[in-house]
Amino acid sequence: MSIQMSEIIERSLQDLLGEPTFLPDLRDGYREKAFRSLAAILSTPNHVHKAYLRVVLENGEVVRIPAYRIQHNDTLGPYKGGIRFHESVNEDEVVNLAALMTLKNALHEVPFGGGKGGVTINPRDYTVRELYQICKKYVRYFSDVLGPDKDIPAPDAGTGEREMDWMMSEYKSIRPGKPYRGSFTGKSVMNGGSLGRREATGKGVYFTLRYFLQDYLTEHHQYLAESENPVAQTALAYRGRTLKLAVQGFGNVGSVAALEAYHCDQLNNQVVAVSDRNVTLYNPEGLSIPALVQYTSMNKGDLPQTAEELSAAGVQAEILEREAVLYLDVDVLVLAALENQIREDNVERVRAKVLVEGANAPISEEADAELTRQGFIIIPDILANAGGVIVSYLEWLQGRETQFYSEDEVFKQLHDKMSATMKTVYPVFMATGKSLRQVCYNQAIIKLSANLYLQGKLF
Repeated sequence: MSIQMSEIIERSLQDLLGEPTFLPDLRDGYREKAFRSLAAILSTPNHVHKAYLRVVLENGEVVRIPAYRIQHNDTLGPYKGGIRFHESVNEDEVVNLAALMTLKNALHEVPFGGGKGGVTINPRDYTVRELYQICKKYVRYFSDVLGPDKDIPAPDAGTGEREMDWMMSEYKSIRPGKPYRGSFTGKSVMNGGSLGRREATGKGVYFTLRYFLQDYLTEHHQYLAESENPVAQTALAYRGRTLKLAVQGFGNVGSVAALEAYHCDQLNNQVVAVSDRNVTLYNPEGLSIPALVQYTSMNKGDLPQTAEELSAAGVQAEILEREAVLYLDVDVLVLAALENQIREDNVERVRAKVLVEGANAPISEEADAELTRQGFIIIPDILANAGGVIVSYLEWLQGRETQFYSEDEVFKQLHDKMSATMKTVYPVFMATGKSLRQVCYNQAIIKLSANLYLQGKLF
């Protein structure tokens, strides 16, 4: 099963209950009462909004499509989170992802709360005109709860800048004369979006890996060499080696992360495998990622699936089953597809010792526990894929100030923000023996709890 955020939150609070430096003013019975309050507040959403969008298809048929907007917590600022278009979307999934957004923003000190949206469709089954109608209806059905100072959606799986442009336009028509540029982020640059927003998540995913295996290990090499933590020895074993990377998912996140790895001159690595919904492409000598990016841009996002298509792309690779990417003998596996990809039933086949979660919750709770027990290093979603929301915040700021940053400025702020987080969590990870996921959750809970306490919301 996927990791349930309500259970994670309660587990973190139990972990922190006996920590004397955490909320030290709360003692004895008052402390336990406050922790029960925190568990109740943080493990449940503030609002669950559900609607059935009435959409007229091009053939004249009327359909009703389930749609959701979950607002989990706004202690730190307006609700913030993507809208995904996918056939697996359901209420429990969206609630879980909204809670993850709350913790993600708290961890990285982004002044937003956590929200999430979804529409239960496969966007490939609809025409462009029908998708446009679905986007318009989504905004109309949820217009009362959305807005630049209330709840600010962004793209997610199955959506992109096109859909955000459509949605912002509809919001503007519903609220004439009101501020609208900050109502949605992830828009096209011509429509008020930020330079670098599309690449932000993928860049952040690779940056967390590169920072850990290059910057952090170099700076703390002596300390780690003397550490008894088995994870430290696993990490140090990669120093000076050519790392072999596999990337599951070749969309906005995976393709950008792969391209970052291909061009990186600070970490010695090769991308030897990539996959999408159809195939895995594998070459132990390394793949031409720029050629694959160019090919997918001209072929509806799909990787080459035949020898003829590989030849047309100018790429040498072996064509494997799409799930093969999970089990290859590589050093690093970047999971940038969907949730629940590594589970109890396939975890024993995973060979990469370092896993990076570019998607949300791609490793189930049972698989996560088993991998952690065996000393695998998991860079979790809450840390690795926060680049999108960080640059969404920068886009939101630019829309309010009506002045825009260069791409270099955006990426510098992205790296500075993520570096600050990693400087906090990596040392705790190495010193305590806890999983990096648990360390990140604890740090986020500490920040949220302190704010709730200071705001007088625990009694």
